[in-house]
Amino acid sequence: MSTKAVRTNDPTSDAGVAKVAMKFEVVVIPVSDVDRAKEFYGRLGWRLDADYDNGKDFRVIQFTPPASGCSIIFGKNVTPASPGSAQGLYLIVSDIQAVRNELLNRGVEVSEVFHDAAGVYAGADEPYLFGRVRVSGPDAEHRSYRSFASFRDPDGNGWLFQEITTRLPGRVEPASTTFASANDLASAFRRAAAVHGEHEKRIGAADPNWPDWYAKYMVAEQVGTELPT
Repeated sequence: MSTKAVRTNDPTSDAGVAKVAMKFEVVVIPVSDVDRAKEFYGRLGWRLDADYDNGKDFRVIQFTPPASGCSIIFGKNVTPASPGSAQGLYLIVSDIQAVRNELLNRGVEVSEVFHDAAGVYAGADEPYLFGRVRVSGPDAEHRSYRSFASFRDPDGNGWLFQEITTRLPGRVEPASTTFASANDLASAFRRAAAVHGEHEKRIGAADPNWPDWYAKYMVAEQVGTELPT
């Protein structure tokens, strides 16, 4: 979410990082009408993983967004939180306009794409969400972490799309580089192709090692290291 780098050269810093895997996999969403919420999240195109009802006083439903390693659950007697109180729930995408169009085609109301007001992230436009002073349209330079769109479920729980194509250093380990979907991979190829075209102009010839160059570019883009030129 943040655009601020917090890595340090302190050799002791990594000692404080846990070595045991801890996978964050579930977020609880407080809702007032379970069936209405189920219809809404199903309409988003999210995968329905479970709908368990004990027939008495407990029901839990789980959905997972496309290509996400984290799921949401909601239901009856699942959380004491007030319906609609979950705010600033981030969904990271590589093409914010494409995902916005996808939801609009599914009949979901989504805000216009917007970006921050010259680094100002406070104001009255939209409480609780990153980038509360909204400037219409995507970031002019299409920088990662800078373009957003938002939507709400029927209870008012607030979701925020954030477009990220290049991660800040240290956010993704090189050995863990993955692409969440065919669309993400295709988008990465297109970005690499555009830069590689400039690379071939500079060297004045076709690059026979273009697969290696593409691979280095796409990995560097994900992990936030220096991009090849």
